[in-house]
Amino acid sequence: MVVLVMILGVFVAILNETLLNVALSKIMADIGVLPSKAQWLTTGYLLVIGVLIPVTAYLIQRFTTRSLFLTAMGLFTAGTFVAAVAPGFEALLAGRILQAAGTGLLFPLLTNVVFATVPIEKRGSAMGMIGIVITFAPAIGPTLSGIIVEHFSWRLLFYSVLPVALFVIAFAYVKLRNVTETTNPKVDLLSLLLSTLGFGGLVYGFSSAGEGHGGWTSSKVYVPIGIGVVSLVLFTWRQLTLTQPLLDLRTFKYNVFRMSTLIMIIVMMAMFSAMMLLPIYLQNALSYSPLEAGLIMLPGGVVMGIMSPVTGKLFDKFGAKWLAVVGLGLIAASLWQFAFLSVSTPYFTIMIFNTLLMLGISMLMMPVMTNALNELPSRLYPHGTAIISTLQQVAGAVGTALLVTIMTNGSKRYLEQLGGSADDREMQILAMMAGMKSAFLLAFALVAVAWAVSFMLKRSVPPEGELEGSRATVH
Repeated sequence: MVVLVMILGVFVAILNETLLNVALSKIMADIGVLPSKAQWLTTGYLLVIGVLIPVTAYLIQRFTTRSLFLTAMGLFTAGTFVAAVAPGFEALLAGRILQAAGTGLLFPLLTNVVFATVPIEKRGSAMGMIGIVITFAPAIGPTLSGIIVEHFSWRLLFYSVLPVALFVIAFAYVKLRNVTETTNPKVDLLSLLLSTLGFGGLVYGFSSAGEGHGGWTSSKVYVPIGIGVVSLVLFTWRQLTLTQPLLDLRTFKYNVFRMSTLIMIIVMMAMFSAMMLLPIYLQNALSYSPLEAGLIMLPGGVVMGIMSPVTGKLFDKFGAKWLAVVGLGLIAASLWQFAFLSVSTPYFTIMIFNTLLMLGISMLMMPVMTNALNELPSRLYPHGTAIISTLQQVAGAVGTALLVTIMTNGSKRYLEQLGGSADDREMQILAMMAGMKSAFLLAFALVAVAWAVSFMLKRSVPPEGELEGSRATVH
């Protein structure tokens, strides 16, 4: 019952990570913003989550499951309402930031509850069931968005989520109980500041490049990135010298955890950027309607929902290595095909490529994450969960910003080389295709690196004395 209540909340929250992808074109036309600015509705969402998640290890140890969950859902619901009634871009972005603040707490909290209550030999199946929500929600987001935007205002995307979120809050208030032990850890304010500057600086710098502020040589790009890198170096040093770190980076001493985290960072960079770029490409270059663009995503979402529990059971039986090898192979093959799409590529061919992409992701994400966390002692579960979640979200934000930058610059280069007019519709389509090709080829190269690393994955061996898993008392 505890996990069920939390899954409902996580479902609507994660659904919102991709719900706007198909709707971005309509939103841009309605409130009059360019793609480089509109991307902040996605990048800003991920940035806030990435900045907030490092604190979750502290919050999970400090506050009860019930109070944290209700606070997170309250923030998410408030943000949904603000976004629904937003008169302009700034208010819409503010709503998305509130939504992100709630979402940032939810997934680490859910993962930590599972690892605190489920024995190790059943965790693959448990995480597979959660994977139905974690992977299915963002996969069906574009389809739902396409259906709604085709016939109604984009505001309905938020209004339709509100009653579900309110129901989850009411249900959780009555049914949710505490399952994790609380302690009284100290929060290091310097670590919090360095973490915020580090992750925030990186994403802001990459996103500024995407907005065209003079390219990578502009101070609006390299200064934030430089501050981010320096801050993260200092943050790392600070965590390794504290007795109670904000994020215990000693988790990286565990080889399987380290390698699995690297794979997941690379895949998140490719996945989030592809899930944002493809709907824009389908509508703006190939002239598909929002509904048609959304329906292309539907079979992939269904496949992810079906495969998540299956891959969970396969993980319990065989481990993560070959699931990762096959999954990454499918992702790489799909991205390669996306790079060479043209106006003559059949609709159903694109649908098949996207379905293979989603199949690969479903084989990879939850098994690799479970394999990484299984190697850690139970006292490091909140830290391991927070580290993976932080790096995933920041990688998604940086990947999205980086690939949008590459797409934009590639399109500009194409027009400059051919001397074409930006007002020529045919030339615009060809330029966008050139930019998209560069972006998808970079995503393919990243995934190819992760695929090579996956051959070195081993099945994690839990620390001695924790083979039976830990079962926390329900309060």
